[in-house]
Amino acid sequence: MELYIHIPFCVKKCNYCDFLSHTSTESERSRYTKALERELLYYADRFRDTPVTSVFIGGGTPTFLEADKMISVMDIVRGAYRLTDDCEVTIECNPKTATLEALYKYREAGINRISIGLQSVNEDELKLLGRVHDYNDFLRTFENARKAGFNNINVDIMTGLPGQTPEKLQKTLSSVYMLRPEHISAYDLIIEPGTNFYENYHSDIEKREAGLKTEFLPSEEEEEALTNLVENFLTKHGFIQYEVSNFARLGRECRHNIGYWDRVPYLGVGIGAASLIEETRWSNERDIFKYMDMLLGDEIIPPAVDVHTLSKKEAMEEFFFLGLRKKAGVLRVDFENYFELTVDSVYGDVIRNLKDKELLVEEAGRFYLTKRGMDVSNIVLAEFLLD
Repeated sequence: MELYIHIPFCVKKCNYCDFLSHTSTESERSRYTKALERELLYYADRFRDTPVTSVFIGGGTPTFLEADKMISVMDIVRGAYRLTDDCEVTIECNPKTATLEALYKYREAGINRISIGLQSVNEDELKLLGRVHDYNDFLRTFENARKAGFNNINVDIMTGLPGQTPEKLQKTLSSVYMLRPEHISAYDLIIEPGTNFYENYHSDIEKREAGLKTEFLPSEEEEEALTNLVENFLTKHGFIQYEVSNFARLGRECRHNIGYWDRVPYLGVGIGAASLIEETRWSNERDIFKYMDMLLGDEIIPPAVDVHTLSKKEAMEEFFFLGLRKKAGVLRVDFENYFELTVDSVYGDVIRNLKDKELLVEEAGRFYLTKRGMDVSNIVLAEFLLD
């Protein structure tokens, strides 16, 4: 099993962000921490004997939470759950929100992997994104993480930014590579309704979808060129692309991410956190005040508000829709053993069509996307949704 812990607090909301996050007061953070701890303890008896192979602390900005509160949460995780000896424990970090002292405390608490949200080394792009840090803040945070003993560091970067050129992206890639991180996540910018970016660039989105020339955003062809630049540079320099957006040195793939794509059972705690246990998915209450009230009363009210047991059809869809995100793809035998159906009886026509278009291949009983298939993965994966 995997465990996800959501910390929704940020210094400020970034211009592109549609994650469940917001600014806060110290008293709100204290009350939320107590609620989070009670939720962890609520599920502890059910999962006490279940090995936990990875823990991911995401947000928001988990490192914005006071270090003593984070240590308190980790004390409960280690005391109430059976973490494996090699459990991967990741915390997300926004540069400028984690002191060297805090980083030492995280390591002492058992956190052994850190994911630093750089996004770009170019100051104009950082300002455009609404980040609270500059490049020097990132460099200090990276150096301090190494000092504190983190030997497994991920760096997030972004492609497809308004006005981004190959030269700017190349500068980011080269600068990050020189630091020798173990993992790099390269995410394409997705502009969601309700964000500042959507207000600023929604007309460009419409133009791009209509095949017209955009004013600020890269065209589809330019986006593809930027994605190819990332893939070519990182694979040339020793990184393995094991998933659509993730690159790692050998043996440093993010175990938690792979678990999602492999549909490993996971428990999510905190507002909006999702879970998958025994083919049942649920999400927690998204309103932080309702969430805290449910957990801090005399009797705990489970915060799960959207519970759905997957049908066999939905589980089969997820098997391919999630599994094909991985560079290694999925095994025919895994599908057939789990669902007691042949792949061809369910997806024969889809697979033949994708093979004919050179978007999907099968080798030694393993299905995976071709390079061309990866480039249009969202379209390809949609083919596995059953009517």
